[in-house]
Amino acid sequence: MNIFDIAKKINAKYYGEEIDISNISNTSNLNESCIVLALTQNNIKDIPTDFRGVILTSKEIASSHGFMNTLVSKEPKVSFAILTNLFSVTNLNKPKLTSINGCDLSCGENVFFGKNPSFGVNVVIENDVEIGDFVKIGHSVIIHNGVKIGNNVTINSGTIIGSEGFGNALDRDHTWHHIAHLGSVVIGNNVSIGSNCTIDRGTIENTVISNNVILDNQIHIAHNVFIGENTAIAAKVGIAGSCNIGKRNMIGGMVGIVDHIKTVDDVIISATSTVNKDLKEPGIYTGIMPISNHNNWKRIAFWITKLDKIVRKFNIKKI
Repeated sequence: MNIFDIAKKINAKYYGEEIDISNISNTSNLNESCIVLALTQNNIKDIPTDFRGVILTSKEIASSHGFMNTLVSKEPKVSFAILTNLFSVTNLNKPKLTSINGCDLSCGENVFFGKNPSFGVNVVIENDVEIGDFVKIGHSVIIHNGVKIGNNVTINSGTIIGSEGFGNALDRDHTWHHIAHLGSVVIGNNVSIGSNCTIDRGTIENTVISNNVILDNQIHIAHNVFIGENTAIAAKVGIAGSCNIGKRNMIGGMVGIVDHIKTVDDVIISATSTVNKDLKEPGIYTGIMPISNHNNWKRIAFWITKLDKIVRKFNIKKI
């Protein structure tokens, strides 16, 4: 797409040379025909000063940097949401009934199957999916466009992989704009996924489930999440977008992890905990408090975080 046409469609002003845009990128995979979003100064510091692609940002950030090609928007995240939909390709090809190893399934185009796959009934596989050797897929599983699955993977009934992520931008009129998710999901080898799990595709990058990960039933993994090798996650866990979970983590049932959290390797999180900060050292973590009025809860939580310092300061004997 021509950059001036894009600028009109996303309600932004363009400053720079005329250029044709072929994709949206992130700061780790830049090229001369891409647009990259920079919402903060931290985003900008990862972009080389000689970058010849286009940066979508605010007037304040653009004025403090001398990049060659800049899309300036009053609401850059909203403009980004509109932009992603310009590059989103709707799957117009209805999967066709196909027989693989004696199993009937609905299969799209350009799908690769490894050795000896097995399928339950009502399985749907969309276009451009890669499935490795000895993969077992249960009843009513849906695998969306572009998903890559390694060897010796088990996916139990009712699970959906590669669904659209829950990314939205709120404009000044309090109207939501959906962000189209252009990445996909990559699943490593020897992974076990329980029933009725949902694993969302990435926004620009892929959501990644590494080798030897085991997932229980009814787990939700949001867009751009990375799950490290040999991690085990119990039922009803929700992991919000762009989290990075380390290797050999063990996450108990009904844990909630807010967005952009990082955990190091060898972390254990107790059941029903809420994780709202990075876990930077190996160990066992618990974050559980009884429910109460929110203002009261904030006061209690504040003093709980200070109790250990108070005990040490006043030399209070431990119970």
